[in-house]
Amino acid sequence: MTERKETTAGLILMAGASSRMGTPKALLKIGKKTMVEHILDEALKSDLDRVILVVASLDGEMGAILVPYEQNRKFRVVENRRSREGMGSSIIAGLDAVSEECGHIMVILGDMPGVDAHIINHLLDGYLASHKNMGAITVGRKRSHPVIFSRDRYGDLRKLRGDRGARGLLDGHEEEVCLVNAPSAYDDRDMDTPEDYRAFWGNQEGKGR
Repeated sequence: MTERKETTAGLILMAGASSRMGTPKALLKIGKKTMVEHILDEALKSDLDRVILVVASLDGEMGAILVPYEQNRKFRVVENRRSREGMGSSIIAGLDAVSEECGHIMVILGDMPGVDAHIINHLLDGYLASHKNMGAITVGRKRSHPVIFSRDRYGDLRKLRGDRGARGLLDGHEEEVCLVNAPSAYDDRDMDTPEDYRAFWGNQEGKGR
């Protein structure tokens, strides 16, 4: 385990409209859990010091699901009432909730069920050991998610607008980016459409899950 002097927060983005899916992605079933429960459970059992969940609203089923997590000291939920402005607004809302002591923030997309505690720790350890100020998981030769940034980059994250994600900040700064190759079993697909969801489950059944 890499020694750390500053804490790291995980920022889980789940405030999207799910317009292409046709139903809230956070409430899709991943095994016996909803997507939001699955990703939260993995993040909370990882080596992240804080876990910030950004949602559009706590009304209805989402609020009820999150009640048991309120007792976890690592956890905080943030409502982004400006979620219609795009992913950038959710990242900014999450940053506003991160205490100044957090020297690093990992951005985790809330529609990637393949993200688990192992992949979070794998990226975190590789990034911290590199002493660089940005990092990302790679799959083959492709840069993927999650991504991670030091406090030096918080100002850049706050400038994000629309649906431009945090990964775009890595473009053109290769010398400052730690790329951590994912284990071969890592499935980095995201769930945007019903077809994506069915394809994910077909792949899981093929693995014997």
